[in-house]
Amino acid sequence: MNFYLATSFIFPRSLRMRIFFLCFVATHVPLLAYTVWGLATGRIAAVAFWLLLTATAAGTVLALLGIGALLAPIEKLADALGDQEGEEEDQGGHDTSRAQDLIQKLYNGVHRARRSTDKAMRELDLVAHEDMLTGILNRRGFMKKINSLPASQRHGCFAILDIDYFKQVNDEMGHDEGDRVLRALAGRLSEQTRRADIVARWGGEEFVVFFNGVIETEACWALERIAWRMQGDPIGRIKGRPITFSGGVCRWVEGDLTGSLIHADEALYEAKRNGRDQVCTAVALTPAR
Repeated sequence: MNFYLATSFIFPRSLRMRIFFLCFVATHVPLLAYTVWGLATGRIAAVAFWLLLTATAAGTVLALLGIGALLAPIEKLADALGDQEGEEEDQGGHDTSRAQDLIQKLYNGVHRARRSTDKAMRELDLVAHEDMLTGILNRRGFMKKINSLPASQRHGCFAILDIDYFKQVNDEMGHDEGDRVLRALAGRLSEQTRRADIVARWGGEEFVVFFNGVIETEACWALERIAWRMQGDPIGRIKGRPITFSGGVCRWVEGDLTGSLIHADEALYEAKRNGRDQVCTAVALTPAR
C-alpha cells in the first residue's frame, strides 16, 4: 500500500497508465544501459541499437495489452461495488477526496460493502432477539442473554407473568388496544425492575423476568410493587376493573435452566387457578400476595 501511495503522482487518475509507465521504464533499462555503454566506449552498433529498440517497443506493447487484460475484471468489480462519494477519509485513514483511480474505487467499495454487511447483520440480530411489538427481548433474546451471564451472576429468580383476561381485551376492545396493553406492561416491567434484571416477552400475553441475585421473597416483593402501581395507575381496564397479571416465581442457581422455567410456568398456572391477580412461588405453590 505504501508503494501504491508513493506512486500516486504518476497518472493519479489511471492505475492502468501508472502500471504501464513503470513497465515502460523497466523494459527500457537494457536499452538505456546499452546506449550509455556504447556512447562511453564509442562501440555502439546502429543495427544492434535499432534491433534492441524495436524489441523493447514490441515488449512495451505486449505489456500494455497484458496489463489491460489483467485489469479488465478488476475494473468491472470496482464498477460493481461503486464509488464512495463524499467520503473524506476511507477506513485505512487515506485521503480519498482527490479523483479516485481503480485501486481507490475498489478499496473504498470493499469497505463500503463490509460496512453494509455489518449493518445488515446487526439488524438481523436485532430482529432475531427483540420483540418487534414491545421493543424488549423476545424468548430467543432472553435465553441468549441468560446463557451469556458470567458465573457470578447465574443465580436469582425467574418470574413468568400472564395478563389476566387478556382475551377479553382483544375481543371487546380490539387487537390495537391489546397491542397497546402489551406495550404498556412491557414498559412497566422495564421501568420498575433493576438494570441487572432481564425482561422479555415470553410469547402472546406472557412475559418473563429474571431477577438477578435475589431469592423468591425479594422477587415477589418486586412484582407486588408493579401490581400495586397497576391498581393505582392502570395500563387499561376490563369491564371497569384495572388490568392485572398473574405470576409464577422459581429460584434458579446455575444448573437446570429449563427446569426452573418450567417450575415458574407451573407456579403461574397455579396462581391463575387460585383466582388470578396473584403470584405463586414454585417452592410450595402458595400465593405470595
